[in-house]
This record gives sequence, C-alpha cells and structure tokens, in this order.
Amino acid sequence: MSAPATTERVFQGIGVSPGVARGKILVYRIAEEVVPEYDLAPDQIPQEIARFEQALIKTREQLLQLQQRIAAGVGSSAPSSILDVHLSITEDPALIDPVMHRLEKEHKNVEHIFHDVIHKYMQTLLEIPDDYLRERVADIQDVGHRILRNLLGCEHVGLANVPPGTIVVAYDLSPSDTSSLNRQNVVGFATDIGSHTSHTAIVARSLNLPAVVGLRDASQHVHDGQIALLDGYSGTLVVEPSQQTLFIYGQLEQKRHTLEERLAALRDLPAETLDGRRIVIAGNIELPEDMTALQQVGAEGVGLFRTEFLYLNRKDFPSEEEQYAKYLAVTRAAKPHPVIIRTLDLGGDKFRSEDEGRETNPFLGFRAIRFCLANPDVFIAQLRAILRASAEGNVMIMYPMISGISEVIRANEILDQVMADLRKEGKPFNENIPVGAMIEIPSAATTAEMIAKEVDFFSIGSNDLIQYTLAVDRVNERVASLYEPTHPAILRLIRNTVESAHNNNIWVGVCGEMAGDPLYVPLLVGMGVDELSVGAANLLRVKEVIRRLKMSDAQELAAATLHVTHSREVQAMLKALLQRIDPDLVS
Repeated sequence: MSAPATTERVFQGIGVSPGVARGKILVYRIAEEVVPEYDLAPDQIPQEIARFEQALIKTREQLLQLQQRIAAGVGSSAPSSILDVHLSITEDPALIDPVMHRLEKEHKNVEHIFHDVIHKYMQTLLEIPDDYLRERVADIQDVGHRILRNLLGCEHVGLANVPPGTIVVAYDLSPSDTSSLNRQNVVGFATDIGSHTSHTAIVARSLNLPAVVGLRDASQHVHDGQIALLDGYSGTLVVEPSQQTLFIYGQLEQKRHTLEERLAALRDLPAETLDGRRIVIAGNIELPEDMTALQQVGAEGVGLFRTEFLYLNRKDFPSEEEQYAKYLAVTRAAKPHPVIIRTLDLGGDKFRSEDEGRETNPFLGFRAIRFCLANPDVFIAQLRAILRASAEGNVMIMYPMISGISEVIRANEILDQVMADLRKEGKPFNENIPVGAMIEIPSAATTAEMIAKEVDFFSIGSNDLIQYTLAVDRVNERVASLYEPTHPAILRLIRNTVESAHNNNIWVGVCGEMAGDPLYVPLLVGMGVDELSVGAANLLRVKEVIRRLKMSDAQELAAATLHVTHSREVQAMLKALLQRIDPDLVS
C-alpha cells in the first residue's frame, strides 16, 4: 500500500527565538498607503506645517499608549525600550528639518514630502556597512508609517485581535506590531526578512515567542488557516505537516525540553573543561536593558557593550552626561564582573551633512576608530563618560576597527589627555582601566604582535574578520556561501592573534558569532582563546560544551585543522567532536 499523499511544505530561515509552536497561519500584510501629490499656495504652508506637527503629536501619543499597555504585561523591558527609540524618532531633526525646509521651498502637500524624506533617509541607512544600522531601518519605517497614516487619516490595523493559536506570517513585522501582539492568542511568528539583531527578534525573545526570520518569500506562498509548525531552534516553518513530521517534532520537543532543564542547572557553575582549563563566558549587549537576560543565564560580565544606540535617530551627538548615565547603569548591574565598552562603531555616513557626498565604498571608509580620531570632541566625550563610570565598577575600553598600531597609539594619547583633564577636575576614575583592541581587520591580525604591546587585551570580531579577509558581504545572497568561518586563512589569523596576545602576556577573547556557536567552541578553546562573549540565548549551550570538553582534545583538534586544506573538512571534524561530547547540541 502506497504512503498517503502529503501537501507538506518546508521553508528554511533563521531561528531567532527558541521554541516550537503549532497553530494556524495568519498572513499579515500592511496595505501601502496611496500618497497624493498636489501643489499648495504660499499662504497654505503654515496650515500644512500645523498638520505635520499635529501628526507628530498624535504619533507620540499612540506610542506612549502602546508603551503603557505593554509595560505591565511583559517581564522584560525590551519592548518598552524599543518604543523609547520610536519616540525619539518622532523628534529626530534629520527627519523633521528636511520636511519643514521642503514645505517652504516646494509648496507641496506634506504627505508627499514626508514620504519622500523618510524613503531617502532609509536608503541612506541601508548603504551604511553596519548590520546594526541596517536593522534600525525597520524602526524608521515603522514610525514613518505611523506618521503617514496620521497625516492621511488612516486607522492602524494591528495584531491585537487575532484568534487563539495563531502563527503570524509576514514579509516583515514592525517593532510596534510585535510589541502589541496578543500574547495569549499568538503562538509564534515568521517573517521573510530580518536577522538575529533586528528589533523583531529582540522583542520575540523578550516575550518568549518562537520566531523565525529570513524566510525569503514564504509569506507569498502560504495562506490564512493553514496548519503549521514553527521551529525557532532550527529556523524552519513547516506548512501542512504530515503525521510523521508531527510525531518527529513531538519527540524533538521533548528532547529539547530535557536539554533546557539540563542547561539551566549550569547557570552558577564555572565554564571549565574536564581537565581544568577555565574559560570566561561573558555576554554581548546592545541596550542597558539586555542585562536582565544575561543575569538570568549567569554571564560573567559584558564582553561587548555596543554603544551605537546612543547615537542613532538623532542629528546631534549624545552628551557626556547622557552617556555616563547609561554606562553607569550597566556597570552597576554587572558588578563585580567586567563591562567592556566598545567605543563608537558607526560610520561618518551617519553624521554626514546633506551637502557632503556619499562614500563610494563605505565598507572600507570613514568609520569606527577612524571617525573618532578625526572627530576628537566626539571621542573625548565618550571616553570621559566611560572613565567616570569606571569609578564604580570593573570597566574596560575597547577600540573597534583597528587596522594597525598607529591608531591604537593615537587613541591612547587622547585617552591619556582625557585622564589628565579628569584629574584636574577632581573627578574619580580607574587610573588603571584596561584598554583593548578589536581584531577584525586582516592587517590587525597579521600585526597583532605589535599591537599587543600597546593594549591589555584583544577581542576578535569574527564576523567582520571573516568578511574583510574573504571579501564577502554575508548579507549579499549571491556570495553568502563564501562566508566560511573555518577557511584556512581565518584559522591562521585567529591562531596568530592568540599567540601574539599570549606572547605579550595579555588575554584574548572572541565576540563574534563563532563564539556563540557550540560547533566552533572546541576549536576556539583549543587555539587558546581565554574568553568568549556571546548572546544570552547561547550562553548556557557554550558552557555545556566547555564543561564536557577536554582541553587536550581541543588542542589536538585545533592543531589538526591547521593542516586541512578545505573548510568543509574542518566542519566535518568539528561536527564529529561535538557529536561525541554532546549530541544534543548538534544542529
């Protein structure tokens, strides 16, 4: 007898919030507003400006109401803090000033002008070579749609009133959409675009909702009412699953539940190999509110505090006091563990005036430490804030995108001057604050022996190191397959960086995605890495691998990989070892 026909269809994306959900699909599509364009008489412009100001006020009121509704019902402050970002966008001069200027100059209706301004602003952000900034485009678009709907008098239709057991599938979900989800009725959501760092993903994790992003065009191939399985672990959406698939997933879910219970017991145990090698496991954060999740999994401090959030959605630079308050909050929350604060890692594109031309290749352009050294006032304000926070905890400074020793020397000279100024002012700070360099450019990795003499630690930014070494933009689907963490060149650069650090008696960590992937942990440990900085969701898995690993086996593996020609052979070796020490962690 032949097997019954099945209509099962599988879509593969990226799992960004763990868990498995079974439910019925609701395809969520936001209708594009038709934006009229018409001319106005000069005496109508004041009224048009008033309409725009009223739309901004109404948008702020809506966001505040939404923030108040979710504040009481969510255990995490992440959704609320995201709406703080949205509120700041409604006051962003980079959006408001061009609208006012063009109203006076062009005498067109405000909907048309605002729509054009918001579109150009998003395009500018998309051209900046920074994953974090690219993801923030969703926030600009979300707030822009709200303002536009208020100008047009359109009502916002959200996801508050959906039937129980709903899996929301969409091209994209705005942060305010995900923040206002009916938690009782929505069991998970999936989107065609997005990444681990998108606000959609952050909200999903804070709400403990399974979520999958990066499904390409899944929303175009499913329809309302279809039964689906959503796997936030593997990043899979299974539509109309067969009985066999349902049975398999039932078994997998039981295994995962058992694994989660086992991992939870590791929270307060050290990350130590079976033969006594101790590894520090810290966490990566983007917002001060992310500290809650790190504390829940027992992170040993913050290995990477991205400070870019302070500089976004504004035309001016954050004040020293504003920065100090944020750094101090994280420092106190992490105490007695360390907090490594990375200095500004944005490009000059973010602060370019309308009169300046665009860079032809911003990936290799005016950004990070280059921007800071060319704008000492901006750099000094941040260094002052970091140093002042160091008086109340274990704070370290880390310079991003270092290409050679001269940049480190110049940055340290500015730091020394800032310290001298604070001494004169009688403001306390840690006189011996550790200073580190991110190793994420091949030139830094190959001259690490020189750079190590000027710093107290290294942190390998594996994401950018791989991209710059292999000339691969991992968000470009046409070349993404060339993004190989185990490429022989990458392994040699990591080994050289570790050896250079230890030869100069400084420690070395890794803060890219390799650090949070159980597959690569034995390799990094075997190469001699001292610290791994990972996302909260992966921390206990990384600790589990380390606690089941022998340092001698890891060292043998690392040595063997350096004699292998092809990346796929290294991958096979890593999978074999992980299968042996903990098969439950093999994806």
